[in-house]
Amino acid sequence: MNKNPHPDNSTPNNSWMQSRFRGFLPVVVDLETGGFNEKTDAILELAAIIIGVDKNKKLFAEHTIHFHVEPFDNANIEESALKINNIKPYHPLRLAQSEIKVLNDLFAEIKKALSHYGCSRAILVGHNAFFDLKFLNEAIKRNKIKNNPFHQFSSLDTVTLGALAYRQTVLAKIADVAGIKWDIDSAHSALYDTQVTAQIFCKIFNTYDLLSSDDT
Repeated sequence: MNKNPHPDNSTPNNSWMQSRFRGFLPVVVDLETGGFNEKTDAILELAAIIIGVDKNKKLFAEHTIHFHVEPFDNANIEESALKINNIKPYHPLRLAQSEIKVLNDLFAEIKKALSHYGCSRAILVGHNAFFDLKFLNEAIKRNKIKNNPFHQFSSLDTVTLGALAYRQTVLAKIADVAGIKWDIDSAHSALYDTQVTAQIFCKIFNTYDLLSSDDT
């Protein structure tokens, strides 16, 4: 985990975040996995970025959390998936951690942010968010975790937002039109994809709020 989660000088717009998303706190999540089946395939990498709001009511990437994840017992890992994400699941230098530790540490950070902003739940933001949410929910079920801070089925998807704002649905193409640097060599890393997705999400919402007459 990295980057200062919540500075001591609390933002004056905590209540704005709460009202902007109906009590939800946006958390951008990206997973790299060993395949497409959430019930059988391993989670290999998880990155999350908690979205914050500054004194000017602008969203920004506030806190980055990143883990390499140990495959659960008897997990399936497709070679085709490893060719895309370039992960070596059992390499000792990955310093991977168990699913249950990763999820508990992630949720502890999110709960701090929920308290900070007075929000009731986190809402997963992702590119093709359904994919990450189904893997996350299955891992929570597999590890019998009962303190899940995320909404179980609602999400915010930058595929839809990109189609609306930029007439593009592919992450790289949205980034290009939005003027966000895209590094093809870093793509398909959970950390990098989460960083780009967070930038896109914040830029779209900040632009909309600037143009909107609703200044809540």
